[in-house]
Amino acid sequence: MNIEAVQTVAALSVGPETHLPLPRYVSMRAQEGNVRRGPSLTHRIDWVFTHQNMPLQIVAEHGHWRRVRDQDGMGGWVHYSLLSGNRTVLVSAEEIELRMRPDAKAGLTAKLEQGVIARLGDCSEEWCHLRVAGVSGWTHKDGLWGVAPDEVRR
Repeated sequence: MNIEAVQTVAALSVGPETHLPLPRYVSMRAQEGNVRRGPSLTHRIDWVFTHQNMPLQIVAEHGHWRRVRDQDGMGGWVHYSLLSGNRTVLVSAEEIELRMRPDAKAGLTAKLEQGVIARLGDCSEEWCHLRVAGVSGWTHKDGLWGVAPDEVRR
């Protein structure tokens, strides 16, 4: 299968290998992961992802390879063994507040700065529950990257 065919498959709603939704979010399992120009070891390494648990979006599949992109839209092909289904999010806003409940008036548990990676828990239409460094709480989705705006998780 050539790259154009893989990109066409990416336009479908499920991946041809996993039959899971495309696009979908995952996280980096490994400390480092080579990002290749195409879906094989023979393709050139364009760069290396270096943050374990970093959220990534899978946009295409080919065999054991997943085409991913990060919060900046940068990406390429990585081997599936470097990825995890454990969901994380990246704080994309300058700062977010974690609350005891999904309510803007609920008690504050923490403030997280831009660039912090947190474990993703339940999400409603507007709020998500996060865990990071022994602290947990609810925050608005709009300050996060790694969760779809319409995604609900229970």
